[in-house]
Amino acid sequence: MTNQDKKFKIALIGDCLANGGAEKVHALLSVYFQKAGLEVHNCILVDWITYEYSGSILNLGTIAGDANPLKRRVARFFALKKFSKEANFDAVIDFRIRTNVVQELLISKCCDQKNTYYTVHSGILDLYFPKSVELSKLIYKNKNVVAVSKAIQAAIVSKGLAPKAFQIYNPIDAKSIADLKDAFSVSEDNYILAVGRMNEDVKQFDKLIVAYSKSILPTKKIKLLLLGDGQKQTEYSALAEKLGLKESVVFKGFQDNPFPYYQKALFTVLCSKNEGFPNVILESFAVGTPVISFDCFSGPNEIIVDRQNGLLVANQDFDQLTEAMNIFADEEELRNLCSLNTTPSITPFAIETIGKQWLELLKIK
Repeated sequence: MTNQDKKFKIALIGDCLANGGAEKVHALLSVYFQKAGLEVHNCILVDWITYEYSGSILNLGTIAGDANPLKRRVARFFALKKFSKEANFDAVIDFRIRTNVVQELLISKCCDQKNTYYTVHSGILDLYFPKSVELSKLIYKNKNVVAVSKAIQAAIVSKGLAPKAFQIYNPIDAKSIADLKDAFSVSEDNYILAVGRMNEDVKQFDKLIVAYSKSILPTKKIKLLLLGDGQKQTEYSALAEKLGLKESVVFKGFQDNPFPYYQKALFTVLCSKNEGFPNVILESFAVGTPVISFDCFSGPNEIIVDRQNGLLVANQDFDQLTEAMNIFADEEELRNLCSLNTTPSITPFAIETIGKQWLELLKIK
């Protein structure tokens, strides 16, 4: 610390602490920062917590729950303002999705401090920046933007959405995963894995099921396991049944601990329309399981080296995705080679490395 008598005081603000990549990063960094000697304070907008975190927490989702929507929004805004201003934080890291321009202007002017770091966790920049470049510059004036991939950083700079943009990857806690991967035995055998929310079409599980149906995997009795839940699960299940794959496509729902499933899978598949910096790849690599992924915007090509630790497929080419699944199903030697290279591939993303990069950005010694 620069001042031994006073702890560096940091606030981490997020949508919630459950079921998402940005939320998991928020939780991991809260633990790392507290272990590093910082005074950690968390604030979340939605009352949903499943990840372990460290520090105090202001749960805005529990404030004015019985009030009408307008009064509830106003009450939570002023609670956030009080949290941001009265505590006099040395730094604030904001993990939220930011789509409401009016709200963000208010927060920017009334709540945020100059030492606020806005993270960008998705290649869909509209989730974080207004379509108007001028409005974006107004919101992010004197603020620091931190992108989770080099591709996102380059896009922010080229579009002029913020005065400056830093880049720090998502971290992964390999030590915790090493304990979690053997927490229970998975009953299924001989399967591939896909993981993600089923509330929107971004993960494209319907197209994955079709690509799987065209592959050699069903005839080889290799199942497709899907981890995650959401409103589209019924639709995906009906599609699998229509294709005659009711027994081959298995829906396991959301799993608090997905790592035993990752560990036992032949390989993991990611076929998203877009990503930010996909934790699915890091999590799969952490237990030694290779990944087939679209070379989508953004992230996969900053983690996967084709035919070294996985297979990169031309973006949105589902025929090539089917071919890649056939290759991994048939070529055990290649699959094993990629498996051997997975765990070393996550070294640059270890929480100790990424946490240190954050401390350096925050100018904490």
